Amino acid sequence: MADTKREIERKYESDHSGLPDLTGVAGVETVVDKGVVHLDATYYDTADERLTASSITLRRRTGGSDAGWHLKFPVSEGVRDEIRAPLSDTLPDELAALVRSRVRAVELLPVVRLRSDRDVRDLLDAEGRLLAEVSVDAVRAERLSGGVGDAQWTEIEVELADGGDPAFLDKVEKRLRKAGVRPSASFSKLGRALAETAPKKKRSAASLGAPVTAGDHVLAYVRAQRDAIVELDPAVRQDVEDSVHSMRVATRRMRSTFKSYGKVLDRAVTDPIGDELKWLAGELGVDRDREVLTERLTAALDEVPHTLVSGPIAERLGTWASAKHGGARGKLIGVLDSQRYLTLLDTLDALIADPPLLKAAGKKPRKVIAKAVRKDFRKVTGLVGQALELEPGTDRDVAIHEARKKTKRTRYAAETARPVLGKPAKAMVKSMKSLQNLLGEHQDSVMARQTLRELSAVAHAAGESAFTYGLLYGREEQRAEAVEAELPGFWDGIKDEADAL
Repeated sequence: MADTKREIERKYESDHSGLPDLTGVAGVETVVDKGVVHLDATYYDTADERLTASSITLRRRTGGSDAGWHLKFPVSEGVRDEIRAPLSDTLPDELAALVRSRVRAVELLPVVRLRSDRDVRDLLDAEGRLLAEVSVDAVRAERLSGGVGDAQWTEIEVELADGGDPAFLDKVEKRLRKAGVRPSASFSKLGRALAETAPKKKRSAASLGAPVTAGDHVLAYVRAQRDAIVELDPAVRQDVEDSVHSMRVATRRMRSTFKSYGKVLDRAVTDPIGDELKWLAGELGVDRDREVLTERLTAALDEVPHTLVSGPIAERLGTWASAKHGGARGKLIGVLDSQRYLTLLDTLDALIADPPLLKAAGKKPRKVIAKAVRKDFRKVTGLVGQALELEPGTDRDVAIHEARKKTKRTRYAAETARPVLGKPAKAMVKSMKSLQNLLGEHQDSVMARQTLRELSAVAHAAGESAFTYGLLYGREEQRAEAVEAELPGFWDGIKDEADAL
């Protein structure tokens, strides 16, 4: 069974071996020599080093107190989440799943073997509590594939104790710098090993450069969404809070961009990809919609006086939420492991590598991009106007929902436009987000009422009172009516914003 550890560390190098005296570091009472540990690690990656390109490391290590498989994901500079699994001959399935969005069907190969003699010291405070572990690592790197030769170096590593204050690392660094120790130029041992043992003729990837044409700007936005989907995959598998929603948003942003900028990217190519993105968003939405409805109905129930709660409402809501979550989650993991999903990722890579650019893609971006945003905004204008003309009821509910979807599309188009159009696009993003939230409140009310009807029917069949469900239903009707009353004035305040683009 894998477990996760937040690793906060800094790496240093020096022209001299050994450590300076660290007893002078503020807060350090004792430096305890823990002796030398011999570590032997084999690092795995694809032949084209996909994991390394994402600053991810995967290794099988023996020696030390944490022998086993280690998978490290970057969090921020000097911070990584290390997922550990017990030592075995082959990569554990749970770790393989977490790199699948990057590796896909490509074979993982042993790329580097690192053998380190680690001289460890613990920094303790006056009460004997561990503040940080400091080590001097004598490293010997051997290239196993994709390169030649070996390399050797010595580095100093300072790792903060679990739950420690990161500011303590600044104090240690101050002492190290005074002794002539400098931060390492490499972010990891693996990165340094790969660089120092790479074939001489190997060149680093060419820079993408700053966007110039309309096509450049649209592709930059598409690329960012592709990267988000791939990077969020492990978090979704681990059920990290908000990860499902964030991945769903990335799929919607990309699909909307294909539609909004159909004069830039050929829709004969992007429409089938958009259909697959819609499928993925739908699968992701099962869990997300449950989360939203559960939070909304739970909060609404909390506002009901105890004397008006009739029957086991909270228990039935909890059972409904758990059942929905369990089934949806199991299905979602199956989706992420499916060939259809992995093929979609490959298709996105191919699209970005060889984009189906149309004539407008080569033009200067301002006119092309502004025209696309204005076109989307006009669609929002028509749908909001239609909704305001309808009487309250199902037809108006549907019209408001359609207006919300087009509002999202306009918001994403304006996000793409921000680097080109500046403040007007920023203002459009802000107003579309506000309108989206307002219309979303209405749609959430529609969905909540539908769920309440379902729960009420189940409760009635079980011989329970449906009174409280009816009360909650009435309050949701009032919330929807409040949105409908607010919408005309809100729309009057933003309906002319497209003129500034």
